[in-house]
Amino acid sequence: MTQMREVRLPAELCDATEKKFAQKFGSLEELLTFILRDLLRDEAAQLDHAEQRMIEDRLRELGYI
Repeated sequence: MTQMREVRLPAELCDATEKKFAQKFGSLEELLTFILRDLLRDEAAQLDHAEQRMIEDRLRELGYI
């Protein structure tokens, strides 16, 4: 079972967000979970891309590329 944590946010922000995204997400928690997972995925992709550039640079320095 996944442990849950509580996050405190301004009520007016939560209300406006729930109204705007009610049709796409069943709850504010679902929306925030989606956003946080997406941000983590993007960060991992950026790290992979940076790592790939470092490898290519090193291979270029060694004359393989």
